[in-house]
Amino acid sequence: MPHPTQRRHLLQAALALPWLGLPSAQAQEAPIKICQSTALSGPLGDLGAALHQGAKAAFAVINERGGINGRQIELQTLDDAYEVPKALANIDKFLADRDCFALFNCFGTPMVEAILPKLQDGTMPFFTPLTGGLVSRIPNARHIFNIRASYADEAEKQVQHLATIGIRRIGIAYQNNAFGREFFTGAKLAMERARLPEPISVTVENDASDASNAARKLADGHPEAVLLGLAGKPGLAFIKAFRQLRRGISLYALSVLGTQANIKTLGNDALGIAISQVVPMATNGSIPVAREFLRAWRDLSASTEPSHLALEGYINARVFAEALQRAGKNPTRASFIDATWGLKKLELGGFEINATTPERSASRFVELTVVGREGRLLR
Repeated sequence: MPHPTQRRHLLQAALALPWLGLPSAQAQEAPIKICQSTALSGPLGDLGAALHQGAKAAFAVINERGGINGRQIELQTLDDAYEVPKALANIDKFLADRDCFALFNCFGTPMVEAILPKLQDGTMPFFTPLTGGLVSRIPNARHIFNIRASYADEAEKQVQHLATIGIRRIGIAYQNNAFGREFFTGAKLAMERARLPEPISVTVENDASDASNAARKLADGHPEAVLLGLAGKPGLAFIKAFRQLRRGISLYALSVLGTQANIKTLGNDALGIAISQVVPMATNGSIPVAREFLRAWRDLSASTEPSHLALEGYINARVFAEALQRAGKNPTRASFIDATWGLKKLELGGFEINATTPERSASRFVELTVVGREGRLLR
């Protein structure tokens, strides 16, 4: 039998060899891999990156605390540059990977719409596709779990506010595509419920070629306030044109238009625009979930400022982890999907999750912010 000193040297030598090391119980459990296609570059790269970094901040904290049921969460992210063909190629890679447990937080309405046909068998969880459109809110599609309030919910909040302050003559500028028409329908229904007159409306093409004409037509209708069912270039072009014609009229934009990059591009034309948001103010430390996010964001050493989208990514990751916890020690895709629909009145500290049916978002949170001096968002 080896001498005790010799045995100690043998053990130390064994531990020095990576393949003979004594693994921890945590390391013996394979991580749970979730897969994300999002824009990390391209025209909306700043939005996709913020969403991604917010989720990374949450998962970093969760993994540091031991993961979920002893297993780490591994987030694999591929850049699609906000291009449908690249997004589809990314999804094909994920679906071919047997270790991909779920699709997580894929970004953009066009991408989500293109991805959905690949998931028709309903076995792959499609967790929090980032769109406010009804395209992902499909009756009986239990594998799709939406958190963020819909564009119709945002329209409802804006109309309720205008009705409350006595505004009755409302204009609507909306994009001439499925997204814009969906917003217009939601706003119009909200106005009918509030017993407001028929809106003055104009459409704007996706290339913004008619933005100036649309702005002039709407300005000639003399609205008291204008709702903007616009995103990206059409929204920016319309706002600039309308401000030249009717600078004093209140403008109400959707969350997708209210990014810091857009606000910076608009400059002085952004001042006073009201923007509906689907998560709380990320820098509001009085709200527990925002306070926890800010702590995780600092630990991540993110290169960008905290934003609504970063907080949204953080919240989505927190909710994913909660459903995974409830799915049990050895979760399957099916048990995870079942667990998502058990998330009733889950309180994250100022933000509630209440899963009901696949055609409805698990959150109805919408609040209005206003662009102040130097582009700062105010509540």
